[in-house]
Amino acid sequence: MICINCLNISLNRILLLAVGLWPYQQSKLVRFQLILVYAILTTCIMFQFTALLTSKCTSDFLIDVFSTALLYVMFLIKYSWFHINIEVNIYNKLTDKNEITIIKKYGSYAKRYTAGLIFSVVFISPAPVLYLFYPYILDIVLSINESRSYSPVLVTEYFIDQEKYSYLILLHIIAALFIGIITVLATGAIFIVYLQYACGMFQIASYRMKQAITIGNSRKGNLSRNKNLIYKELIRAVDMHREAMRFSDSFVSRFKVMFSSLIVVGLTSASLNSFRIFQALTLGYDIEEFLVPLVSMITYISYMFLANYIAQEIMDHNNDVFDTVYNIQWYAVSLNVQKMILFLLQRGTKAFNLNIAGLFVGSLEGAATLISTGISYFTVIYSTRI
Repeated sequence: MICINCLNISLNRILLLAVGLWPYQQSKLVRFQLILVYAILTTCIMFQFTALLTSKCTSDFLIDVFSTALLYVMFLIKYSWFHINIEVNIYNKLTDKNEITIIKKYGSYAKRYTAGLIFSVVFISPAPVLYLFYPYILDIVLSINESRSYSPVLVTEYFIDQEKYSYLILLHIIAALFIGIITVLATGAIFIVYLQYACGMFQIASYRMKQAITIGNSRKGNLSRNKNLIYKELIRAVDMHREAMRFSDSFVSRFKVMFSSLIVVGLTSASLNSFRIFQALTLGYDIEEFLVPLVSMITYISYMFLANYIAQEIMDHNNDVFDTVYNIQWYAVSLNVQKMILFLLQRGTKAFNLNIAGLFVGSLEGAATLISTGISYFTVIYSTRI
């Protein structure tokens, strides 16, 4: 019998434990960790929006506030919804060694995705942090006694002396950012594991289709017995295909509200941040103004492309099942079996995809649509600012 260990989720377990989202270990320490994470993220968002109460709300000021605050809102949405819907039921009825090998192969693919994402984050994320802390580190190393004016990373209002407590404010902002990035990394990686598992299920359905005809044609003897054997194997293939579609649909349906919210918030945030990057490049290159929106854009675009690429893989693997049905030696079986295969092919005329509440279809084409929509929003913002 296949178990969750076949999916190679050791790295995913570590990432989820880091932010308290591992569902199989809910101790008092983990509950305290959840409270701490929620407190850091919510207060970081709150202190960005409180700036609207104490400052003049010009259009540029609103863009600065919402472009960064919405990024943290995305982190909070993802963390909250994933905390509620973390557990997913795994199909556990595989006994064939070749089928288990297929699942293990897709589990290794997911592990490579996870390792690659971890490497990318570890390689990229220290750069902005070092830049933000560089002036303070330089002061300590060189023992500079000159006072340095406080330069806020985000537009915030903590209702305290921000110059005096600049270290703590910066630490709070960086902590919230790192929690958000790890949350996106951990939840995105486990999404990949589950969707790769769905791809493996589609691959097993294709394997069973091939085996049904191969076994039936290779055995000589009673035609009725061979026909019944083919029927049995085809039924097992159809059952696995149905389970793969059910698993994919149920998985997406549990997170459709989250995905819909992330699409709306993410598009808005990406459009505002792209406008800020455009301003930084055209009105004078200011690295401090350029850094935060750049991190936001990289986070959003990377997540969007990877999510849609995996969704495209689901569609392609579903299509591969019917390509297998087309390519098997259907002409070598009895007429009744050919009619059954024709019935299976009719199901292939209906496209299967990961539909997000009728709002969006996950695919590479969907990713291009999101980019086009984001450019349109950017154009509207730019035209209103001229």
